[in-house]
This record gives sequence, C-alpha cells and structure tokens, in this order.
Amino acid sequence: MATSQRLTFLILGIAATLALGACGAANRDSDAVVPAPDRHDPTTPWPDNDGETTVEDDPQSTFAIDVDTASYGYARRLITEGRRPDADQVRPEEFVNSFTQEYPEPKGDGFAVHLDGARLPEFHEAGPDVRLMRVGLRTRGEDARTREDAALTFVVDVSGSMSEPGRLDLVQDALHTLINELRPTDSVAIVAFSGEAEVVREMTRVADARALHDAVDALRTRSSTNLEAGLVLGYQVARDGFRPGRTNRVIVLSDGLANAGNTDAEPILRRVSEEAGKDIALLGVGVGSEYGDTLMEQLADRGDGFVVYVSEPAHARAVFVDQLPASLAVRALDAKVQVTFDRAAVRSYRLIGYENRAVADEDFRDDRVDGGEVGPGHSVTALYAVRLEPETAVSERVARVQARWLDPASRQPAESYDSLTVADLSTPFDRAAPRLRVCYAAAFFAESLRGGKEASLDDLVPVARRASEETGDPAVRDLTSLIGKAGDVD
Repeated sequence: MATSQRLTFLILGIAATLALGACGAANRDSDAVVPAPDRHDPTTPWPDNDGETTVEDDPQSTFAIDVDTASYGYARRLITEGRRPDADQVRPEEFVNSFTQEYPEPKGDGFAVHLDGARLPEFHEAGPDVRLMRVGLRTRGEDARTREDAALTFVVDVSGSMSEPGRLDLVQDALHTLINELRPTDSVAIVAFSGEAEVVREMTRVADARALHDAVDALRTRSSTNLEAGLVLGYQVARDGFRPGRTNRVIVLSDGLANAGNTDAEPILRRVSEEAGKDIALLGVGVGSEYGDTLMEQLADRGDGFVVYVSEPAHARAVFVDQLPASLAVRALDAKVQVTFDRAAVRSYRLIGYENRAVADEDFRDDRVDGGEVGPGHSVTALYAVRLEPETAVSERVARVQARWLDPASRQPAESYDSLTVADLSTPFDRAAPRLRVCYAAAFFAESLRGGKEASLDDLVPVARRASEETGDPAVRDLTSLIGKAGDVD
C-alpha cells in the first residue's frame, strides 16, 4: 500500500461516520476475607514512582476525560524506526485509549460507567496487596443516516518542513478523498499557513466539488511555521461559516514544529478562544518523522478536541476509521471523572497517566472548569493501581466512580455513577477479561518507556501475545510486536 494513502484512510473514516446504563460489577456476594500480604510491606511505595496517594491524605481522584492517542502513534513510529521516545512524550492514558474496548453503550446520551479489575500478575513489582482497577466509560453510537451536516475548516501546514514525503502529499490525497465522499450539503473550508496564513477556499458546499479539488491542488510548501496565524484565521473562517445545528470543527493538519509567531499553546488558544467558545472544537492530525507532540497535544486538550498521529498505512486505517470520525459529532462536553476511595478498604492508590488532565476535587461540579469532549460511540479508560488494606473483607466497597458532563445542546449537567468491591478486584490476572489485560500491557509498556520498573518489556510480551490470540485484534498483535521491538532499542 502506498505511503500516500495514510491520510486517505482518515477521510474514508470521516465520511463513513458522517454518512457512526451503568454496568455493575459482579461477584459481590461473598464475605470472605482477603488474606494478609505475606511478602510485601504495604507501607512501601511503588518502585521508582512517587505518584502514590494515601487515602488518608486525599480519598478522591479527579481528572478530565482525555481521548487523545497521538502519544502512542508517535512512539510506535519511533520504535519501528529504531528510536526510543523521550519519557516526556509518553502518556500512558493515550497508549491505553488506542485500543478497542467492549463496554456496553448507554441507552441515552452521556456515559455508561463500567468498572472491573483483577489481581496483578506475579511478575509485577508492587506486591500482592496491590490490585488493578479499570474505569471504563462509553457513549452511545450514532446512526449515520441521521447525522448532522458538517462544516469542517481544515487548517493545513504548508511550511518548509511539510515538504518531506508523507506530510503535505498525504494531506492533499486525504482532502481529495474527503471531497468525493461527503454529502453535497456538507461544507469544507481550507486555510493554509506557513510564515503567514491565507484562505485558500472559503466555506464551500461540497456540491461545488471542483472548486474544492482545485484549492487542494493549489497547496504548496513555503517557509516557516506560524501555527498561531493559521489557527487564528482558521477559527475566523469557521466562525464566519458557522451554522447552528451542524457539526462545526476546525481540523489542523501539521507536524507541530511551530517556529514563528507564538509557539506555545496558551497564547495561541487565548487568541482563538473567543471564536471557538464551546461550539467549534479543535481536532489535530499529526504527521512527520519529527513531530511537535507537546504543542499539538496541548492545543487539542485546551481546544476541547483531541489529537491523533499518523504513522504508516495500517495504523492510519485503525486510527482514522475508528477514532477520529467518532469525534466529529458530540455526546458530552466538559466531561470529568471523580473516584472516591473507601478508607476501610484502600490504603493508597495511583492513577496511571492523566497527569496533565488533573482537576481539583472541589472543581468536579464546577462547570466553568474545563473537561474533555467525547463523541458518539467513544470509549475512555483509566487504570488505577490500588493498594488494599490487609485483612479486608471482599464485600467492602473499594470506590465510587462518578462521571459528569454537559449536554452539548442544552449545556445542562448530568451524572452517572457506579461502585465496586474488593471482590471485583480479586480475579487472578490470567483469568481477567482479555481487554483488561490489553489495557494492562499498554499502560505498563508506557510506564516502562518512562523508566518504570514494575513490569519489564520481556514480561509484557507474553501478556500482550495471549490477549492478541484471545481477541483476534490486529492492533493488539501489533502491540505485541512493538513491545518486543522496544526491547531492542537503546
């Protein structure tokens, strides 16, 4: 398959989607007691990790939902090329959320909450008193036949660095495909930026496809990268072309290597915030062997959207058919999660990842505080390592989990919740749900890349391999191979 087809898969996915109750945990009927740990001091912190929080200090963990996956996509490309990502480029939640889950959908808008867990594998260096807890959220899917029309403003990087094969050429191929697949009543605008920004094509109905194809063909690489200028103009165009009742989005396609104008996310987003409001979310598509990961991730988080990264064709298909299209419509705005741990059962806990999505506990119900945006049919997963108190009855409640979001139409808040007990975390690891074991492998693969010592790459390979065999998921098979390759990269 030609490299130029990478972003074509993005557009096929967008076009296909434009044309996509809480589950209780089980095994709560026993009053048995969890045996006291016999080979680990429960007061000992997790190895090489300072993120453990005692329940006595803070029984609540609160974070904004994040559906980014670019960290995994970019790490995958680097490892495949024989390079290792920098530790600060690795975000475990994005590794976990790169894989399909099987959470049930809610009947209405908002989230279904799914909770489960397991004991950790014997090789895991945290002690038998530590358990894995999974918090899963899922939104309802969308009937493609009844979806809203879309007004999409593409902000295309045409700086000199985009001349590398696999960058601007992919963008152009993708946009041509999009124009051919969208409805005649959908609209597309194109803004290009290098040292300055210009409107290549104002908001145009897809019925006028020839004019849009000509605008795509006119894109040429130039000089420096003024991402700020591109986004400011892009949002102006999106606002000018805004139509109530439509899906209005700005989608920036770039290698994120800004070197002119403001190059930090905060001042850029301050300039576009008035145009964006909560009506026009920002989606990011990253390309290139050298990639400005931090800037693109911050822009997407602060712009109420998310960012993906394109590597090679097979991975691009998975990302752009399954992930990006689901975020063109919206199910929930400013979504947050709050986990309240029970002091009687839990000594301490650690949220794996989500460091830059932390929210103050008291701001969980403050709807002025930014959360995450989630589209139809989307799954979000968070993993916790939970250290239990010794001699805790399996009937004891471990935690109550609440999700809160705003309805995208009315802006009214809503919540869903569930809880789980020690029994729900007592399944032996090798008998846990295969998708839970995928989450574990992905999360601790990321932790290992960040220097963590709880699970080695050699230990993780068989975990991922068995999960791949049981799920039949090519993406999990690819994860198995990638973990193996990472062990050979210095």
